[in-house]
Amino acid sequence: MQNLQQHITYFENLIGKENTKADSMHKMAYSYDATREEREPDIVLFPRDESDISAILKYCNDNLIPIVPRGAGSGFTGGSIVASGGVILALEKHMNKILELDSKNLIVRVQPGVINKDLQNFVESKGLFYPPDPASENQSTLGGNVSENAGGMRAAKYGITKDYVMAIRAVLPNGDIIRAGKKTIKDVAGYNVAGILIASEGTLAVISEITLKLLSKPRLAKSAMGIFDTIENAMNAVYKTMASGVTPVAMEFLDNLSIRAVESKFHKGLPTDAGAILITQVDGNLDDEISYQMGVIESKFKENGCIEFRVAKDSKEGEDLWFARKNVSQSISIYGKKKLNEDITVPRAKLPDLLRAIDGVSKKYGFKIPCFGHTGDGNVHTNVMVEDLKDIEKGHEAITEIFKIAVDLEGTLSGEHGIGLAKAPFMNLAFSEAEMNLFRAIKHAFDPNNILNPGKMGL
Repeated sequence: MQNLQQHITYFENLIGKENTKADSMHKMAYSYDATREEREPDIVLFPRDESDISAILKYCNDNLIPIVPRGAGSGFTGGSIVASGGVILALEKHMNKILELDSKNLIVRVQPGVINKDLQNFVESKGLFYPPDPASENQSTLGGNVSENAGGMRAAKYGITKDYVMAIRAVLPNGDIIRAGKKTIKDVAGYNVAGILIASEGTLAVISEITLKLLSKPRLAKSAMGIFDTIENAMNAVYKTMASGVTPVAMEFLDNLSIRAVESKFHKGLPTDAGAILITQVDGNLDDEISYQMGVIESKFKENGCIEFRVAKDSKEGEDLWFARKNVSQSISIYGKKKLNEDITVPRAKLPDLLRAIDGVSKKYGFKIPCFGHTGDGNVHTNVMVEDLKDIEKGHEAITEIFKIAVDLEGTLSGEHGIGLAKAPFMNLAFSEAEMNLFRAIKHAFDPNNILNPGKMGL
């Protein structure tokens, strides 16, 4: 970055030396996310409030300095690291407050640095419920969740982040502050700017405040596990259950490789000869409601090759059933030194075709590809496991083929991780040139100087 010291001095005068860092320790700490790819920024800034963000963006825009908004840095696609130098705008230090709980209208107003799980715990203490629960809920911030449109295990019934965003305050690259959306349930005045900002990965504006919808917390919940002889039977059971009139809170699966990995690491008595397991949960306010839902799910599972159906007797047994799903990601490291992890999504009825095709890719390239994830919403985490790092290029070829399969099945490159740097080269598989040109036009309308998170999403 040219004139680095001049820029540092400006920011120190604006927000203080304690909030302006250009030392090697801070630059290293903010140079990576969960992708483990390292790209070092020139400066790390910790804005104290919305007016700080506005002044910082205006200065960066005037001086053509790239700037990347960042929450917890827990993303899997490089969305919160710099593409090539510039400024990291770290929002987790100061902008992490719950500003308002309106229990009469079932809404909450938060700053972007609030941790997802902290919000869940806060509203649940008031008898309310914020459903989106990404796997990173204990670390990821709500600003990051909105920027990536994060999902989670409860998405099968309750949807994803976009379904709970009512309004956003954001700062444009030129420093202007906008409000998109309202507290009202209905609002058709003007363009849906909030919808454009959701999942924009910090490329259009910096989110400074979020208004979220809440629900009343269900009184009861019960979990169960279905064991299947083949993964195809399990996938058939998923979409037929979801079409039965009962909508489970969650419908998660592990294939045989994933089951064996968890059992190898934790010795939980999992059925290592099973083709797949499905783990599900229902909720409600009446015992009869819970029993009815669980009965329908058991029936649909058994109609589709479920050889054993285990219902948790209490919350402790429920936690035991969910242990495998919550610990599978770390367990599959037994299959290789490098995990190429993607989160493709297809229509639920296409899940059997998807898993069958992935098995073909595994055999073609000679890689183990354990799969698990959110089959209730068609979101499958595929993991190409590379044992010998000299085969990494072949691993990327396998991933490319899997992306093509997902798109051919009317699916998408990413259900919740986003595009960032990692998937940017594959955007042309999923979008036409006309569609990419539209994305570029939207980007230019918000950010004509291309300072906000440049290089992301193939833009």
